[in-house]
Amino acid sequence: MMKHQTGGDTMANRELYRDPVNGKISGVCAGIANYFGLEVWLVRIIVISVTLLGGGFIVFLAYIALSLMLEKSTEHSGNNKDVFERAHTLKQRSWKQGEAPDKLLNNLSDDIEQIEQSVRNMEAYVTSEAYKVNKAFRNL
Repeated sequence: MMKHQTGGDTMANRELYRDPVNGKISGVCAGIANYFGLEVWLVRIIVISVTLLGGGFIVFLAYIALSLMLEKSTEHSGNNKDVFERAHTLKQRSWKQGEAPDKLLNNLSDDIEQIEQSVRNMEAYVTSEAYKVNKAFRNL
């Protein structure tokens, strides 16, 4: 099971998985990027650079081996996560994972709006007659 990345996580607390949702072929580069807390594009550039600089056969074998050995990630990223489980991280450096400040503020605003709508729906139900009837039936 993949752990959420927080400020206090170390690499010993994380596990390496393939991330086919964010990957292009089988998700190996995306999984490595998640593991090391890097952007996927950076890992892809490194893999392509090593391939072009003469390590093509080794990179190919390593990619095939990792795609066969690593399990698929059970977590989905971004918008697929529930608003209460999604981690919001601010990008500290351009190569590190996270969101740009303007995108992070927009996502936080959207999430707060979703939470507010959930609270409104809950309040509407609790103050409705249907709630009173359901409560009376549960007490029987």
